[in-house]
Amino acid sequence: MRGAFVALFAVLIGLGGALPSNAVDDPSPKPTIEEPVYGCIDPVDEYGVERQCQLKINIVTPVCDNDVPKLRYKVTPTGTPSTKVTITWDNPSGADVVYPDLPLEGTVNWPGAVEGPDGKGIDWPGWTELPDGSWVEGDAYDWVRPNVKVLFQVNPEATVTVSYPPSSPVCITDPPDDEVLADNPKTVVLSATGTDAGPLVLAGAGLVVVGALVVAGVAIARRRRPTY
Repeated sequence: MRGAFVALFAVLIGLGGALPSNAVDDPSPKPTIEEPVYGCIDPVDEYGVERQCQLKINIVTPVCDNDVPKLRYKVTPTGTPSTKVTITWDNPSGADVVYPDLPLEGTVNWPGAVEGPDGKGIDWPGWTELPDGSWVEGDAYDWVRPNVKVLFQVNPEATVTVSYPPSSPVCITDPPDDEVLADNPKTVVLSATGTDAGPLVLAGAGLVVVGALVVAGVAIARRRRPTY
């Protein structure tokens, strides 16, 4: 009897070992992530002739879209299987702005441009909004306008200089004129000029009136002079 019990116990242990293990004890292997190929391949052909390896910039166009300054681009690499491009905005006096792993064709926002929930521009590089809702010139992105160098890297790479897109009647790339603070540097000169011109205009008008009165007086005197 005791031998039969021992045999049954051994069978149960054997069956337990055949059951699936808990996932914690036997985790699934992590998926293998292939690193992207970055760089020119096969620099020379089978005859030792150097292969072409370059990046052609087909399109680089500053645009205004829904009051947001953007850059439309298209690049074509030769000599590499890479299908991603890194766009670097060159800051000459500080940290660059880098947009990595972008498609070879697309549109990106200008650094410092901010969109609202509806996708419409609500902030623009080179401007600062005050608590009262007015705007003054100057912010951390002054360097992206009027011109900025942009580096496209697929390895090979290419650099171009682009101009900030101007505003138009249907799309603005700066704060609305009626929201710009009156004492902005660009408007102070105009205000001062207008203030200085005011007294001159009044003085000129006064001289005209005096002249008119003198002419009228002379004419009246001639009419009253007796004739012989």
